[in-house]
Amino acid sequence: MASFIDNLDAHRTEIFDSLPYYDNDLEQNQILRGKVERELAREPKPAQTLHPRVPPPIELFKDKPGLAAELARVEAHQLLAPLDTIRYQLPAPTSTPGTDEEWQQALKNAQSQLEHQRIRHTNLALLQTYGPNAWRVHNYLLEATAKQAETALEELKQRTTDINRERKNSQTRIGNQLTSLEKKWTELISSILQIEMANVALDAEVDRLNKKEAELASM
Repeated sequence: MASFIDNLDAHRTEIFDSLPYYDNDLEQNQILRGKVERELAREPKPAQTLHPRVPPPIELFKDKPGLAAELARVEAHQLLAPLDTIRYQLPAPTSTPGTDEEWQQALKNAQSQLEHQRIRHTNLALLQTYGPNAWRVHNYLLEATAKQAETALEELKQRTTDINRERKNSQTRIGNQLTSLEKKWTELISSILQIEMANVALDAEVDRLNKKEAELASM
């Protein structure tokens, strides 16, 4: 799992993130929020496409059609087909007293049933001898796999928490810088307006003095 995360870090590209921890204008201004929601409602719905980093879906049992059909049956919530019990029956010849061919078929069926029971008995004996240890080993492997998955899940959860904490701290720091720059920009705009107003007043005063000078010169 660590190698998978390292590979993600190696292929990480620059991502321009928004500032959801800083931009809260929509939460503070409900009128603005309503306007944004109405504008978004008029926009066409984007295509539901996955992120490019999401791997394609895995096709299970590609080379095993029997298992694929069984998986499809389970996903469709269909009942399992009932067992064929005819093969376990010992039908006698239908006619009386029965032909040689019918008795031969019945005898072969009985021999098959006897061989099937013998194999079942052998399998049960093998299961009683080696089954418990095999199941213990299997359960041990399952527990080890489950622990690995739980460990990987905890690592991802911790990594997600760290990333969110890093994003919040970074956005809070950048937000404070933006607030300071916005305040400075407002002060500069105010100073420029004051200077422009002073220039207008000085231009008016110059025009008044020029007119007064012209009047004095004409006398």
